[in-house]
Amino acid sequence: MASLSDAELAAMTQEERVKELGLTTEPLFGRSLLIEFNPDEEERFTYPWAPDVYYNKHEEIETDGLTTTQLNNKLTALMEEGVGTITIKNPRGMHSVGVGILNRLKLVIDGSLGYFAVGLIDGPNVHIKGRVGWSCGENMMSGTVVIDKNAGSTFGAAIRGGDLVCRGSVGSRTGIDMKGGTILVGGDTGALSGFMMQRGRMVVCGNAGKNLGDSMYDGTIYVGGEIQSCGVDAVEEELTDLDKAWLTRKLQQYQMMPDKGVDHFKKIVSGKMLWNYDNLEPSEKKLIL
Repeated sequence: MASLSDAELAAMTQEERVKELGLTTEPLFGRSLLIEFNPDEEERFTYPWAPDVYYNKHEEIETDGLTTTQLNNKLTALMEEGVGTITIKNPRGMHSVGVGILNRLKLVIDGSLGYFAVGLIDGPNVHIKGRVGWSCGENMMSGTVVIDKNAGSTFGAAIRGGDLVCRGSVGSRTGIDMKGGTILVGGDTGALSGFMMQRGRMVVCGNAGKNLGDSMYDGTIYVGGEIQSCGVDAVEEELTDLDKAWLTRKLQQYQMMPDKGVDHFKKIVSGKMLWNYDNLEPSEKKLIL
């Protein structure tokens, strides 16, 4: 690479700097692709210990007098009995409800939940008819979670799969360390949403706060409103016809399509200048930051 001054590098476009600094490729030596599931092996799509549940078997749980542990134990017991549709009545903002469900289930929360709702789940379809606190759907692997009202900060932190949907607005750090799946927000999102995002898609129909997509490695963020600012190495890219088709299908699926469609959405992706960050000289790191 030719030696260029800071001024010369600063005068280049982002794409020109990426090529000049040698950041367009990522060394992949010694890495391998591990295939976790074979589509032809249907039995491997569920855990071997997961109970067989039947959606036509429905039970309600009244939370009055129950602790969080007792409520979650009751959920487990009902699933072991084959109950596939469970409604939790009057949860009154209880924390850590529905955490670690690893099988199919239709779970309806008739009210609002507190912190860490339905985290670490792999398979259930959850409908929360209220609002949730911090870290809803954290480390979610698969399934769907739909919240009718607002959600707190770190919504969908480290999510790996499935659809996590909030029809209202969410707090800061939405999708932090996101590794896959889809996050849909009907309203606004706060600062540092998409921080260190690695894979997946995030859709915000409203506005986004400061430092959107800061230090994102990969993945895509779509914003229908205004972006207060983009973070380090997060850049806007042209919205393609494929993006529009996917946005239309996904937003219609959850009845969240804006009246003016999807053509106005902005698309934010990684500029990939930090992909080989450790290989940069100190002066080059200073320029990027």
